[in-house]
Amino acid sequence: MSCDTSTRSPIRVLVVDDSAFMRAALSRMIASETDMEVVGTASSGSEAVGKIAPLDPDVVTLDVEMPGLNGLETLRRIMAQSPRPVIMVSAVTEKDAEITFNALAAGAFDYVPKQLSSTSLDILHIQPDLIAKIRAAALSRNSHLGGVSRRKPARSILSECQNSSSTSPSIVALGTSTGGPRALQEILPLLPRDLSVPILIVQHMPPGFTAPFAQRLNSLCSVTVREAAHKDPILPGVVYIAPAGMHMTIDRPSESLSLICLDKQPENSLHMPSVDVMMKSVAKNFGNSAMGGIMTGMGSDGAQGMKAIYREGGLTVGQDEASCIVYGMPRACAELGVLNRVVPLSGIPSQILQATNYRRRA
Repeated sequence: MSCDTSTRSPIRVLVVDDSAFMRAALSRMIASETDMEVVGTASSGSEAVGKIAPLDPDVVTLDVEMPGLNGLETLRRIMAQSPRPVIMVSAVTEKDAEITFNALAAGAFDYVPKQLSSTSLDILHIQPDLIAKIRAAALSRNSHLGGVSRRKPARSILSECQNSSSTSPSIVALGTSTGGPRALQEILPLLPRDLSVPILIVQHMPPGFTAPFAQRLNSLCSVTVREAAHKDPILPGVVYIAPAGMHMTIDRPSESLSLICLDKQPENSLHMPSVDVMMKSVAKNFGNSAMGGIMTGMGSDGAQGMKAIYREGGLTVGQDEASCIVYGMPRACAELGVLNRVVPLSGIPSQILQATNYRRRA
């Protein structure tokens, strides 16, 4: 299939921000791409809502903090009146992080963190992330136009190539990116307090977001959820979120003791934390008693990690295309042939419970 985009209509973007500087900076970044155009800007939430119908943008970039109608309320109105992909542009403060997670729960496609400094040199660093997410958002909208029925039906199968090991998992490793915060908020609260295994999670996030995200999940879940710290003992029934800017691996000095290790090596990883780095460590330390899960996200991080778990005889589960916000990371694993099972997002908790032989206590 040709990758030529010259005959395609450009992606139409509405930029919403109360700062004239930010509107101009974001508009320049977007307009510099040959497959995108800025069809309008808005300086307030109410102005943005009023422009959706006449401009019909494919994607909206929306500031989190605005006077009057704030970003969250603006998002809710857009989703109620004329739903389309909305990318939140958020500062990296704890307050903004909490609002951003609320926005993701309310239907935002994704978010891009910005620095608070008002200089072009500081804001330019978000351009690659912003452009990639606008493209993914537009693709997501197009793929949903025909409805889910146009996609392949969801499968819940055991691969014919599945290894014969019947070992119950001792640890679960999950990897996700775009769409992950909303997906994790959906599935982790379904896990019971007395879960018999620990769960390690790499969610691609910028610094300043992982701690508030872990706190938010902990308030929603029966299991304990925390941002991982160096040398944390890995305990059953605890979910460890890898902190932004650090790889998370495992040190297992004995069969009965495993510890979290945080490090900036390898520095050449596309992502830090990396799903691949985490899962390869899980595979190395737990072999066929490891379980890997790959969820919604752009790119292919996690494909090599899931391959490592699969080769060791561990159980590998992928989220299906129909329930993914972005079917990138699971697709990469599916194309490698390293998924034992493919299930909808809502089926992932039951896969964990079935694999670990969970029995609800009376």
